[in-house]
Amino acid sequence: MKKRPMSEYQKEFEIFVEQEKHLALMILARAQKWGDQKTAVKHKPYGEWISYTWAQFAEQIDATAMALLFLGVKEKEMIGIFASNRAEWSIADLAAMSIGAVSVPVYGTNSVRETQYIIEDANIRILFSGDREQTGTALSLLGKAESLENVVVFDQHIDIIKSDNVRRFDDFLAMGRQSGQEEALRAARSRLHADDLATLIYTSGTTGEPKGVMLTHRNILSMMFDPDGHLTLGPDDVNLAFLPLSHVFERAWTYFTLMRSAENHYCHDTKAILEFLRESRPMYMCSVPRMWEKIYAKVKEGVHTATTTKKILFNWALNTGGRFSALKRDQKPVPASLAFQHRLAEKLVLGKIRAIFGGRNKFFNCGGSAFSAEIAEFFFNTGVLLLQGYGLTECFPICIANETHNKFGTCGPVLPLVDVRVSPEGEIQARGPAVMQGYYKKPELTREMFTEDGWIKTGDIGTVDAEGYLTITDRIKDMMKTSGGKYIAPQHIETLLKEDYFMDQAAVIGDGRKYVSALIVPSFEQLEKYAIEQGIPFSSREALLKDPKILSFYRERIDYRTRHLGRVEKVKQFTLLAREFSQEDRELTPTQKIRRKVINAHFKDVIEAMYPD
Repeated sequence: MKKRPMSEYQKEFEIFVEQEKHLALMILARAQKWGDQKTAVKHKPYGEWISYTWAQFAEQIDATAMALLFLGVKEKEMIGIFASNRAEWSIADLAAMSIGAVSVPVYGTNSVRETQYIIEDANIRILFSGDREQTGTALSLLGKAESLENVVVFDQHIDIIKSDNVRRFDDFLAMGRQSGQEEALRAARSRLHADDLATLIYTSGTTGEPKGVMLTHRNILSMMFDPDGHLTLGPDDVNLAFLPLSHVFERAWTYFTLMRSAENHYCHDTKAILEFLRESRPMYMCSVPRMWEKIYAKVKEGVHTATTTKKILFNWALNTGGRFSALKRDQKPVPASLAFQHRLAEKLVLGKIRAIFGGRNKFFNCGGSAFSAEIAEFFFNTGVLLLQGYGLTECFPICIANETHNKFGTCGPVLPLVDVRVSPEGEIQARGPAVMQGYYKKPELTREMFTEDGWIKTGDIGTVDAEGYLTITDRIKDMMKTSGGKYIAPQHIETLLKEDYFMDQAAVIGDGRKYVSALIVPSFEQLEKYAIEQGIPFSSREALLKDPKILSFYRERIDYRTRHLGRVEKVKQFTLLAREFSQEDRELTPTQKIRRKVINAHFKDVIEAMYPD
């Protein structure tokens, strides 16, 4: 994809920054424009959808900001948000920013220990909490985390003992409205600047304690800069905030949604995503590969067990959809005969698949980990456009696909403001206005993240093709070397395995070993159903996983999924695990990435049993 000269984009970006200035001011400007004319945000924390107009949204931001001022919050003070997605999350976030404070998200799934670490590292005095479990964790840290003084509870249905230190969010709003801080709020907002620190986003800690990534408003505005108009989101559209707002991907896209005056819906329960999709019917959404892997596996398994006639119909519809979608992507005319066939395919097959997602999809972003080209192409053929992107908290995004520039298996073209190079070791390195200011209170670790000439080291191995499309193959720290000296990319193998309907999680083993093996967590709901259908008796999960017929069944599926891999990449041995990898046991990060060192330690005996010699 040919880009204009970098200097042109840089000039346009400075104009964009001058126009929007600051995230809080940007949102308040939209509120002044729309008032009560349209909905800004919508959520359903108590079972029914609740909508807020732009005027109501802005009023709650103001009230929250004045309550923070009343409690003595100063510029640059860190304000914590420990909650799942909901409208109040954005209200608290923007309220903190609008008085020059710094918003610090905490993953809603974090343990007491992980939450305490962030509170103490960022010296958080005021913490907003979400549901019952998050509030229980927050309250347990009052008096335990040295800096923590106040907890403000979003969920209005939780019984709490109210005090000067613990308040419901409704009471917090009332306090702000009665605080007399209007002039102080105006004064604080008059001092806001694009180079103010906006947030600390703590990394998920795959390789150690989380690090607070410092991002300014200018950094985040650069994430939303769309000079070539590839992102079509607008005032008539709906976005569903599915990923945690504590993740830079969802956070930046939510700001972008609000900047474009679209309606933002919040999904607070990722396990109920299909329900949210049916009810919200979003045109846009950020997502992760695992969601699509599961849906793909379920659809494919349904086709596999269907009658021959239905299989032929499904494959015809998919082929028709693929030809139609490719012509639309490439902005070429669609022949009348193909248009007719596509309408028929829509009615019989494709429309039913898209109905799962609400039926109004324009495109869904997908990122966070390796994603199968096969799955991306499958959904493309059904009319569900999944656009992959790539970046890291420290520099986001680096590249992103769009509706007219999308290659399956790549992360999309490198963005206009970003320079990318590949080091001699194959590492992707980048520079641009989205690059972080550094790690909070960690200058040594900050220096280690950059090359001597100022490029950020992503830690990812990848390539950039002649058209500027970036492909990531693995993490440098994840790369494995067998005892025979062969290098293995475990993420690629794990992605192939997780495409299977009967496999939920996978961890590939092989570093310093004679061959590759894998720990596999089955999709137990599907496996138990299969066992009953096949007349395989079992008294427990453990018993089921030892049955020779089940082991043979998984051997066949593993071999099929990895059939295109090289000989040294083949999974020679595997073990089926009776429990899932979990965040509670520190085997998964808050973003659901596996911690290999922890898994290797926790399953040491199981792993050793796969290498008897």
